[in-house]
Amino acid sequence: MSTDLEEAHRADSAREDTVCPVVDSVEQIGSQWRLVVLHDLQEGEKRFNELKRSTEANARTLSRVLDDLQESGFVARRLEEDAPVATYYSLTDKGRSLGPVFSEIEDWANKWLESCQA
Repeated sequence: MSTDLEEAHRADSAREDTVCPVVDSVEQIGSQWRLVVLHDLQEGEKRFNELKRSTEANARTLSRVLDDLQESGFVARRLEEDAPVATYYSLTDKGRSLGPVFSEIEDWANKWLESCQA
């Protein structure tokens, strides 16, 4: 009988054996909210509340996603200390480099997904 720890170790070992840039990329950007935020910021710098409105994410989710994207180097945060304090988010070079990827996905979706063809 195997333990949860043994199962986790086997899963980690299997992951190491299947090095794949696609899988690694999806792990970095692949959550629904990460993709939505990265796509939305392709238009340029936005304040937190602007992102909240345009993405329709709740504040807690958006805050977590922005922290994750900042930590992984896709998003930069700028704090403006004037009254009232404003926090701005923009893409780094790494985040902007996803622009062509989003264009390709959009082209694919328009060709192959019925919901885009209506």
